[in-house]
Amino acid sequence: VQLVESGGGLVQAGDSLKLSCAASGRTFERFAMGWFRQAPGKERDFVATISWNGDSTVYADSLKGRFAISRDNAKEMVYLQIDDLKPEDTAVYYCASARWSYATTVRGQYDYWGQGTKVTVSS
Repeated sequence: VQLVESGGGLVQAGDSLKLSCAASGRTFERFAMGWFRQAPGKERDFVATISWNGDSTVYADSLKGRFAISRDNAKEMVYLQIDDLKPEDTAVYYCASARWSYATTVRGQYDYWGQGTKVTVSS
C-alpha cells in the first residue's frame, strides 16, 4: 500500500491550503482514511478522519470549523482543506489508511502511512 501526500508549502497566516493524498495498493473504498500532523518536537496528533463512504467525519475538537476532510473513491484520493491557517498549524501532515471501514481517531488503528507533506505558516 502506498500513500503519497502533496499540497504542503510555505503560506501566510489566514491563507488556505488543500492537501491531497493519493492511495494505491489495496481496495481504497473499503477503508476509512485519516489525517494526522506532527509539529516540531511534538507527538503526532489526530486531525481528521473519514469513513469508507464519506458519510462520517470526525475532527479534533480544537480544529473544528477550519478543517474539512473529503474523499473521492473513484480517484482513490483523500483531501484535507485547511482554511484560515495559523502559525500553530505548522507541522508535517500525514495521510493514513485505517484497518477497517469506519472512521477512527486512534492512531494505532491505522496500518499504512504516507511520508508526509510539510506545511509552514508564517505570521
